[in-house]
Amino acid sequence: MSLNVSLQSELGLRLRSKVLSCYALAEQYYLKSFSRPELLINLRGRSAGIAELQNNRLRFNAVLLQENEVAFLAEVVPHEIAHLLAWKIYGRNIRPHGNEWQQIMQQVFELSPSRTHRFDVQRSAKMGYFYGCACVDKKHALTIRRHNRIMNGQGYICLLCKSHLRFLEVDDSLVGR
Repeated sequence: MSLNVSLQSELGLRLRSKVLSCYALAEQYYLKSFSRPELLINLRGRSAGIAELQNNRLRFNAVLLQENEVAFLAEVVPHEIAHLLAWKIYGRNIRPHGNEWQQIMQQVFELSPSRTHRFDVQRSAKMGYFYGCACVDKKHALTIRRHNRIMNGQGYICLLCKSHLRFLEVDDSLVGR
């Protein structure tokens, strides 16, 4: 599967089309126009999408978009657009997944407001740093971000046994070394 997803590719055009249709729904609901955001397909890691409020920008994860196209377009795109709309309509002093965002998800997009996706992030997150805990035969796979946080003094604990994670090994094939 090629990871070359651009806004000019077929998949990128479907993404852009979904964004435009979501904005059309919002404009019909609120009876006002909204400026269209800049779209980027350059997000990496576990997040499927991010709304950059001050920049009026939406960033999406190419790997998760390719692997989950139908659910991604149906759920992630409206989710991120709802963040931009809530910020524009209600102002800066709202919670990211608060009542205003939830109302937009339910009333404008007719979707259940869910904070997170359920996509498999194995390929997108490149979880190649393995840590152990006090649990028998348990390995925790972490991303480079969490590994670097541990290296800089931030501790993580196992949710089951409550012991601190300790470094075991790195899988070079997963982290691109």
